[in-house]
Amino acid sequence: MSSTMLRDELAVLAAFAVVAEERSFTRAAARLRISTSAVSHSIRSLEERLAVRLLARTTRSVAPTDAGQRLLAELRPALDGIEAALADIGRLRDKPAGTIRLIAPPLAVALGVSPKLAGFLRAHPEVVVDITTEDDSRRDLVAGRFDAGIHLGEFLQKDMVAVRVTAPQRAAIVGAPSYFARHPRPATPRELTAHRCITYRMGGGTVYDRWEFEKKGKELDVAVSGPLVIDDVELILRATLDGIGVSFQLEDRVAPLVAGKRLVRVLEDWCAPFEGFYLYYPGRRHQPPALRALVAALRV
Repeated sequence: MSSTMLRDELAVLAAFAVVAEERSFTRAAARLRISTSAVSHSIRSLEERLAVRLLARTTRSVAPTDAGQRLLAELRPALDGIEAALADIGRLRDKPAGTIRLIAPPLAVALGVSPKLAGFLRAHPEVVVDITTEDDSRRDLVAGRFDAGIHLGEFLQKDMVAVRVTAPQRAAIVGAPSYFARHPRPATPRELTAHRCITYRMGGGTVYDRWEFEKKGKELDVAVSGPLVIDDVELILRATLDGIGVSFQLEDRVAPLVAGKRLVRVLEDWCAPFEGFYLYYPGRRHQPPALRALVAALRV
């Protein structure tokens, strides 16, 4: 049965239930806010389709027949359930509740979501945030049944609503003090070709082995290589701290480690700011209150 046919069938059954309860076509029409003739036509069509008389009619009264009474007994709990479900859904228009499905790279979650997540969930106890962390996360949100995603601004599609959730970012090329005790610090990005660079494999299998730099308007990308390729940003940081090689990090992520002298930063003057992370979602007219609340909480 098509959605249109189902809607029409429910409307006819609901009209029958109201007439049977009111015992009047006139009162039923007023309650349903349609004409008396429309109500009468609906009931007549239902009886003809079922080949059963559901209402006994006289010039003064209307009453359910035995068949009509049996149908009403089965129908009323179902209609009450539908009304309750619609009322429950209606409440979601005004109150943040339900599940928000979010997809984002782990680093975006660490920088743009995690610092504010506890406060958001305390403020909205009826909301569940379901996060999928994928580094190659530029998937179709609708096809993947995600409410929103987070990615760098340069990767966002033009038809998405985008809200900044981190400040602009800068790269940080870092290595452990033990690594630079054995290798000279590079003075230019091209000198990285002589270094042991830890590279990152994205979810789709592409290895990020060309590092981009910019200084005074001059752009430069350098092909790097090294002893380790990893698809986990946390393991890359751990390997860097262990002195295996140098890695491409985000400044905000490693700033405490640089300040604590656990990592040494190089080529800082070649690391220009670039767009930070944005939360993005399709521009629908009716956004769930839970998503609106999350956008407000993460916005910077």
